[in-house]
Amino acid sequence: MRVTVLAGGVGGSRFLKGVRAALRDGEPSEITAVVNTGDDMWLAGLRIAPDLDTIAYALAGVNDEERGWGRAGETMRVSEELAAFGVGWPWFTLGDLDLGTHIARTAFLHDGLPLSEATRRITARWPLGAGAASIELLPATDDEVETHVVTDDGELHFEEWWTRLRAAAPARAFVQTGVEASRPAPGVLEAIRDADVVLLAPSNPVVSIGTILGIPGIRDAVATTPAPVIGVAGIIGGAVVRGMADACLSAIGVATDAAAVARHYGPRSAGGLLDGWLVDEVDAASAAGLEADGIRTRALPLRMRDDASSVAIVRAALGLAASGSTRG
Repeated sequence: MRVTVLAGGVGGSRFLKGVRAALRDGEPSEITAVVNTGDDMWLAGLRIAPDLDTIAYALAGVNDEERGWGRAGETMRVSEELAAFGVGWPWFTLGDLDLGTHIARTAFLHDGLPLSEATRRITARWPLGAGAASIELLPATDDEVETHVVTDDGELHFEEWWTRLRAAAPARAFVQTGVEASRPAPGVLEAIRDADVVLLAPSNPVVSIGTILGIPGIRDAVATTPAPVIGVAGIIGGAVVRGMADACLSAIGVATDAAAVARHYGPRSAGGLLDGWLVDEVDAASAAGLEADGIRTRALPLRMRDDASSVAIVRAALGLAASGSTRG
C-alpha cells in the first residue's frame, strides 16, 4: 500500500507514527510525508526547517516528547554563547544536537544540493520505517517559501508571531513569500498521484496544510488524484487539540469547528479536496450535514494520547478510504 500524508510538525509527527505502526505488520507499504516548509527560515546563518526536523526526530525516536520539539537530552551551550554575542533570537532556543542538524542542512545547501536531497541525507541517519513500512520525508518545495503574518503593527515571520508573541497579536492575513514562483519538490506530485490513499493529517489547516496546498500544482494534484483523500480533524468540541490554530482560522474567516474546517477543504464532488473526514465523538452530530455535503464522515475518539490511540485513528481513516466509493 502506498500512503501519502500531508503534514505539519507536532500533530503531523504523532499522526505519522500512527500511520507507521498501523502498517508495520501488514503488506509492504510505502509512506510518503509531504511536509510543510512555510515555517522554515534563516537564523544565525543557518537554514532552520522546524516541521521537517520535528517529524524526523519523532519517527527516529530521538525527539523530546515532553517539549514536543527538538532532541531529547539537549544541552544549550551554543545558544547561550550566541545570546551572549547578541546573535539570533533569544526566545527561539536551539539545542546543541538540533544545531548539528541545521549546520548539516546548511552545508548541504551551500554545496548546491536542494532541500529535498539535504532532507534525504539527514534522515538517512536514522531508520524511520519499521517492519513492512518504509517512510520518506519530502519537503513540499525546494524553494524558499516562508509564511509571514500581517498584524496591525506590521509583517513578521510566522515563527516570531507564533513563538515570541504566542499568536497574541491578531493576524490580519498570512502571506507565503515566494509561493507564486515555487514548484513542488521532486516526487511530491507523483506521491500524491500514485498513492492508494492520501491523508490530510490533523495539522494546522491554515499555515501547515494550507501552505502545502498553496504550492502551485499541489492542490490540483490532491483534487485530481485517483486515490481517496481522507482528512482528520485537529479540532475537538470547538477547541484546537494543540497549538493556536484557532488564531489562524479566525484570520481567514473559518470557525474553530471540525465541520467548518471540513467545509473549508470542501468535498471533491463539488471541486474541493475531501472524500472523507474523521471527527471526534463529541462532534458526531455534524456528520449528517457533512454527509449531505458530499463528505463521508465517521466519528471516533481523536485524541492521540499514545501509540494505540493514534493507530486507531489511522485505521479508521484507512477503513473509510476502503469502504466503497468515497468520490461522492
